Amino acid sequence: MIHPTAIVDPSARLADDVEVGPFSVIGADVEIGEGCRIGPHVVVNGPTRLGRRNRIFQFASVGEACQDKKYAGEPTRLEMGDDNVVREGVTLHRGTVQDRGETTIGSRNLFMAYSHVGHDCVIGDDCILANQATLGGHVTLGNFAILGGLAAIHQFCHVGEHAMCGGGSIVTKDIPAYLMVNGNPGEAHGLNLVGLKRRGFSREAIKALSEAYRIVYRQGLTVEQALENLHERYGEMPEVAVFIASLEASTRGIIR
Repeated sequence: MIHPTAIVDPSARLADDVEVGPFSVIGADVEIGEGCRIGPHVVVNGPTRLGRRNRIFQFASVGEACQDKKYAGEPTRLEMGDDNVVREGVTLHRGTVQDRGETTIGSRNLFMAYSHVGHDCVIGDDCILANQATLGGHVTLGNFAILGGLAAIHQFCHVGEHAMCGGGSIVTKDIPAYLMVNGNPGEAHGLNLVGLKRRGFSREAIKALSEAYRIVYRQGLTVEQALENLHERYGEMPEVAVFIASLEASTRGIIR
């Protein structure tokens, strides 16, 4: 299953059914799980662990040392879950000792061509990064977050669950859960209603989230005042609780 032109370091641990294409390089301290398919001209450097059934397309670079000038060769990591698709030219970098020491990627994510994940990022499950979407270091993406092509997320920003960021957007503040964001600088344009309906959110939940959005974005309240209102009215509803938690977790301020 390993092409004769591929180079695999003796310390790498590959499951028996892993495929490695022509001219690919698997470095030291790399672990690749069952069912993974590594295409041609791929580089995977360690310490890196890939779960099961991940597919890495040609010219991708996974687990390479980060571009942070403070990085001095420390043994940081990249951890990836299962069933991810990493398309052509994608770059996924390891962490830094100044932060978590690890870049963490969940499962079932799609990284379209030439997208980039910087050091110490945390990506949940079922996210999509369209072509050339870019994450600076220390970025967090919640589950089901979607970034359009050429979108750029500033270092340390958080993108909440089920949020969608339009193509070409420049994001320098946190995006609360469920929001639709677009522009340079990025601005809120309502809820990601299409995404919520596709994922089976009930009418009751969508109605409550719509009202929660209006409280934060349409009533002229401070975030603190809006949060007090939301806790009183919707704090027991799980879907709104996720929205509230994303507001409370913000460290850079939320997009308004």
